[in-house]
Amino acid sequence: MALRADDLIDRRRLRRKLTFWRVAALVVAAAGLIALSTWIYGDDFTGAAVDHIAKVKIEGTITEDEELIKRLETIRQSPKVKAVILSIDSPGGTTVGGESIYEEVRKLAADKPVVAQVGTLAASAGYMIATATDHIVARKSSIIGSIGVLIQYPDVSGLMDKLGIKLEEVKSSPLKASPSPFKPTNDDERAMVRKLILDSYDWFVGIVAERRKMTHEQALALADGSIFTGRQAVTNKLIDAVGGETEAIDWLATKGVDAKLKVVEWKNTEARGGFLFSKAMAKTIGSALGLPDHAGDFIHEIGADRLFLDGLVSVWHP
Repeated sequence: MALRADDLIDRRRLRRKLTFWRVAALVVAAAGLIALSTWIYGDDFTGAAVDHIAKVKIEGTITEDEELIKRLETIRQSPKVKAVILSIDSPGGTTVGGESIYEEVRKLAADKPVVAQVGTLAASAGYMIATATDHIVARKSSIIGSIGVLIQYPDVSGLMDKLGIKLEEVKSSPLKASPSPFKPTNDDERAMVRKLILDSYDWFVGIVAERRKMTHEQALALADGSIFTGRQAVTNKLIDAVGGETEAIDWLATKGVDAKLKVVEWKNTEARGGFLFSKAMAKTIGSALGLPDHAGDFIHEIGADRLFLDGLVSVWHP
């Protein structure tokens, strides 16, 4: 009997140990979920599980960004998101990148109040995206505008002549692969590019006129590539008010959004560098140039990745 009693005691001890390790495993799993949620939603991730105001940062050079489009769509479908603040700090980027994000923001604004909060600048495609919201606030010294489209390309034909390099080509038609950096642009090529530019420019001006409730002539007068301070932009009706996140939330309150709701940042879950030209791409560029890996970070930081934008661009400084 004594042996059986000892066995029972040992079994109870074993069960206690198993229970302890099961609880410990659950604690570790919970900690992992908390860490994952913190990484996705930020330090205040718990707010994403309740009613909140979503904040999305749009920073740097704008290109087509599938991750950002999906994130905005998820925000649109989330019943916990009662409003959205787009925090914009961008010199612009590709015109098609701005267009794709603009359209997604318009879809979002059809379902939830959306306000743009401009930081240092919202220029060109950055401003295009801001106009997709229903209210724009910016700091008094923010840079706003640079409405327009451009194509820039180098002419290295003079350098080729000095180096004794000659280009041979066979084309199906005179305008194929034009303009080319390997020869001077002729009148027909410049005329073709100008038609391309003016068509997209007219579309951009139309967006500004429609969204900012201006006549086409009023928008056209502001679309000469000029940049404006936040104070000038208010006067010219390019933005609605000066201020920051507080003023953005105050406007959301006029749309029935509880101003006491927490603001929760929805971050890029793919960690690619955002709506935007990623550091991974900058490292790729650096590698192609024969630079060490850390040079990619330097390329991204100084904005040299903008030199590699292709197609029509709406950017303050390419």
